[in-house]
Amino acid sequence: MPELVLPVHVEAPPERVWAALTDWRGQGRWMPATDVEVVTAAEQGVGVRLAARTGVPLPWRRGRHLGVLDTMVVTEWDPPRRVVVQHTGRIVRGPGIFELTPAGGGTDLVLTERWYPPFGLLGRAGWPLARPFVVVGFRVALRRFARFARTYPG
Repeated sequence: MPELVLPVHVEAPPERVWAALTDWRGQGRWMPATDVEVVTAAEQGVGVRLAARTGVPLPWRRGRHLGVLDTMVVTEWDPPRRVVVQHTGRIVRGPGIFELTPAGGGTDLVLTERWYPPFGLLGRAGWPLARPFVVVGFRVALRRFARFARTYPG
């Protein structure tokens, strides 16, 4: 199973980082080309269901993208230390783990993504080609998140 482990330091206390991280609808402000919708009545805690659309926005269809629908469910919730979302879509599947640790007047955030590649053998064979692009995308997102969380009103 492919795995990425990417850290970022955020100049904000863990409680603020947690609030920014679990503001699911706000993810589009730091995750490139992504809009997130909460599809359950509850917005916090285990069982929350999310639908993220990542790709090129279609200007004539508000909230729609030409890209990937990433459905998720929150499976672990330990504020302000750890949250796990299970990706349940056809393309993106596997756990996404966010772990927060107080550090140096701020917070160290580690994102771990584990995927079950789609398309069987073809997906597994293609992962080494896709990996550098995925890493760059997540690094950009985490840098944007650090700026977003630093000033998040919480």
